[in-house]
Amino acid sequence: MTRHQRISDLLRQRILVLDGGMGTMVQQYKLGETDYRGHLCRDHSCDVKGNNDLLALTKPEVIREIHNGYLEAGADIIETNTFNGTSIAMADYKLEHIVKVLNREAAKLARECCAEWTKKTPDKPRFVAGALGPTNRTASISPDVNDASKRNVTFDELVTAYVEQLEGLMEGGIDLVLVETIFDTLNAKAALFAYQTVFENDRDPPPLMISGTITDASGRTLSGQTVAAFWTSVKHAKPLSIGINCALGAVAMRPHIEELAKIAPETFISVYPNAGLPNPLSETGYDETPEMTSGFLKEFAQSGLVNIVGGCCGTTPGHIGAIGDAVAKISPRAVTA
Repeated sequence: MTRHQRISDLLRQRILVLDGGMGTMVQQYKLGETDYRGHLCRDHSCDVKGNNDLLALTKPEVIREIHNGYLEAGADIIETNTFNGTSIAMADYKLEHIVKVLNREAAKLARECCAEWTKKTPDKPRFVAGALGPTNRTASISPDVNDASKRNVTFDELVTAYVEQLEGLMEGGIDLVLVETIFDTLNAKAALFAYQTVFENDRDPPPLMISGTITDASGRTLSGQTVAAFWTSVKHAKPLSIGINCALGAVAMRPHIEELAKIAPETFISVYPNAGLPNPLSETGYDETPEMTSGFLKEFAQSGLVNIVGGCCGTTPGHIGAIGDAVAKISPRAVTA
């Protein structure tokens, strides 16, 4: 049985639970520059505080604790701490040279945690999704309001960066590839091309998950696409799942998830919203309690809209535990394929 078949079978049996926010969880540890540097970057030439991906190498115990918190809460799938793990994003910290090892070690860390929990609960296998973020540049939008043709990254540069990241993640042992928080579909298409390049001759490639982000009430991505246009642009990759995450809370996401569920009948649907709207005065920086977020996602499930649910910014193991409990007895959305 291939990896795709194995996970597809599980998705037909029950709604799977993805983990929650990583960056907002790291913030709760209140780490300083010394923590981020560790021994590896002790003499590095520039500040690295805020480079959360680096913690897989310099403070792995923190990332391990976060992973285990989500797994204990019931997550079926955890994401590698590699949202910014490309040479393009790491260039801000002059750390392009550690990208491959960073991704490999982040994947190994998540793999070890999943193996431990799968051993504890063999009837509930756990999976590692290699997280590919959008990078901090956009291939579709000019960074200069006075020059609409200007770009600060090319498609080929994005492909090269994503290939390197994927190679590191595969060395670390991922089960799935998650191209997430897509605000520019051209960036995402570069990631998809990299995926196809890396696994061109692989008879059992890790299944592909794709998740875009709707940035405001207009219902469009930052690069201007509607949900339907976004799906049309990426469905050639034949992903295991298509969905929406980040930027909005569950309430604002609902009409877009409903549309996706209608126009992608042969593909599993994922949703992992922020914990509502940002609130700098709350502990996690977001307003929604676990009960609130899980209640919204329970309604999604009862309406037959979803196959994979989880959380993004501001969500915690408490949120993921509540979400898992809320959907545990609800049948997953049926797919036609």
